[in-house]
Amino acid sequence: MAGLGTAVNVLAIIGGGLLGMGCGRFLSEKMQKALLNTCGLMTIFTGIGGVMAKMLEVEKGLLSTQGTMMMIFSLLIGTVVGELLDLEGKFERFGMWLKCKTHHEKDSGFVDAFVNASLTVCIGAMAVIGSIEDGMYGNHTILFTKAVLDFVIITAMAASAGVGTVFSAVSVGLLQGSITILASFFAPLMKDAAMANLSYVGNILIACVGINLLWPRKISVANLLPSLVVAVVWAFVR
Repeated sequence: MAGLGTAVNVLAIIGGGLLGMGCGRFLSEKMQKALLNTCGLMTIFTGIGGVMAKMLEVEKGLLSTQGTMMMIFSLLIGTVVGELLDLEGKFERFGMWLKCKTHHEKDSGFVDAFVNASLTVCIGAMAVIGSIEDGMYGNHTILFTKAVLDFVIITAMAASAGVGTVFSAVSVGLLQGSITILASFFAPLMKDAAMANLSYVGNILIACVGINLLWPRKISVANLLPSLVVAVVWAFVR
């Protein structure tokens, strides 16, 4: 059944968030901060690992890099477009709307938790490829795997960042659900080179989310999201 993968992913995030919040009540402020820092570190190195897998290659026994120009231009152009569109501001305003609608006005960390958690679980090739596989072929394997990973990540984040992380399920539902519905249009376009570029740049953005968890508000990651589109387009221009 198309959409089942996203549904399971959403439930996994909600379950992980609720579990993390329940555990967080029994943790000291120092422990919660330590967990948040750990989430930042694991997110950074998850992103770096994904980037290195796409950037480095061994040819004739020598280690070399690839896709550097694609990465540079994708990030530069994506940043300009994102800043002009003020995607970070729109993301935050959506978070504020959720905060008011769910009656969490007194939670000062709600928006940051929502934005960071949403970007962590929404960015990456697994979300796109998994949703296409789900919509086109009813293959839920990738999204089921992602659901397990997201459950662990959101549990850890919710224990330290609070209820805002749970509502990242809304972002995942909207993004992956939309891609699943439009899969018949996306699938023919997403050739191997495009997916490789998407994973390359997407993992850089994941690492940036980790940096923000360690050093809050350093990088406007939402404003970098158009870089993913540029990276995909680059594969066809090339």
